[in-house]
Amino acid sequence: MEGDRLAVPPSTGDRSQRSSVSSTGPRTQDVLVYLIDDTVVRLTVDHLPSVTAHELHRIVLETLRLPECALEIFSLWLVSPFLEVQLKPKHQPYKVCRQWQELLFRFTSCSGDEILEDEPSLQFRRNIFFSRRKEVQIQDEDILRLLYEEAKYNILEGRHPCDLADCEVLGAVVCRVNLGPYNPELHTPCFLKERLDSFLPSHLCRRGHGLLAALWKRGATRPPADEQGLLRAYRVVPEEGASEEHAALPKLYHAYLQKCHELPYYGCALFSGEIEKPAQGLLHRGGRKAVMVAISLEGVYIIDSKEKHVLLGLRFQELSWDHTFPSEEEHILWLEFDGENEGVPVNKLLKVYSKQAELMSGLIEYCIELNAAAEGTDQDPAAGATPSAGPQSPPSDRQRPKLQRQNSVLCSRIQHLSTIDYVEDGKDIKRVKPRRTTSFFGRPLSNTPTSYSAVRAAENLEQG
Repeated sequence: MEGDRLAVPPSTGDRSQRSSVSSTGPRTQDVLVYLIDDTVVRLTVDHLPSVTAHELHRIVLETLRLPECALEIFSLWLVSPFLEVQLKPKHQPYKVCRQWQELLFRFTSCSGDEILEDEPSLQFRRNIFFSRRKEVQIQDEDILRLLYEEAKYNILEGRHPCDLADCEVLGAVVCRVNLGPYNPELHTPCFLKERLDSFLPSHLCRRGHGLLAALWKRGATRPPADEQGLLRAYRVVPEEGASEEHAALPKLYHAYLQKCHELPYYGCALFSGEIEKPAQGLLHRGGRKAVMVAISLEGVYIIDSKEKHVLLGLRFQELSWDHTFPSEEEHILWLEFDGENEGVPVNKLLKVYSKQAELMSGLIEYCIELNAAAEGTDQDPAAGATPSAGPQSPPSDRQRPKLQRQNSVLCSRIQHLSTIDYVEDGKDIKRVKPRRTTSFFGRPLSNTPTSYSAVRAAENLEQG
């Protein structure tokens, strides 16, 4: 189905296990559209099987009384615990629902029973092709609140990994929105401790007592969050002299979103996959690691699903890619990028195993096309009629990346990847072997030719 490349993996909760369509008559049906905070928008629609996502989108906007600009900011999604699909305007949601089992079979590893029992819900979410530069210009409070709620959900659920210090800053803004201005008599450490996972990601709020808590803290790669850090950040949330509480909310929403914009994968589509672990131990045992693949308008990011940190971050100009599906093998997304092997420059190939590799490849290609079109018209992707910056404009963050903290969740961890390293020797490709080419027991490597095909050259990448 055209546009299925926008599928993303499930959320961690069971909030999406619900139906959005019920019949109320031969021509009229009730449709439930869910917002990210579980608010339900109930619609009554005539001739639902033929209604397009664009038409339904407009009905939602009218019901929520959102301005016309919300049409490009948000999209309709079909969501279940196993699959999420952003619908194109021409898609007919009712018909896509009827094809849901086929989509699960094609793009997930669900069991037969899970496929039969799963049913998607219709959700109103941010459009992944809406640019950040346009987002910072939004002034409408209702739109800002919806974007804030979705950004908060992605942070709290660990879908958008964030450093602890930044999580505390974001959590402090949530405290200010939910609890009002800081009150030292009311907002004590004990008060926040009982509500910590409402303000900070749950994977940073590991709770425990005695020996188990001590062992977790000793083995953790980064310190757990606590109420003291959140309280310190809450105390210093600026009030900016807002005369009324209602007037302060848009500024708080803006502050939260602008902090989230520092994450390179903000507004991305997420996909599930696996990568090979580097061989370890005497027997060179490897195995696979579950990852999330985040694809935004700017690049591709491989995120460790368990540790919640970036393993590899590449902007489109830094990579080549391909999608292969050899007979009787798994779908693979190949990412090629520059690297080093013992100080020697090499090309590196990373294999991402996923039934959604075809969708990832299609989305990468589409994002590159949007970027190329934006360069041709001198404006941002999906930025519509936004005027371009003049020649004297200072370089943006995308042109000059910010310095990152040591051990930041945003830093690439190439040493945690198992890649195929090679160099081009004339017209041939020479594979760079690791220092230990045999196992501990001296078993020789197979002489069978490698099964991968060369990734497209960089010139082809520019053509989309």
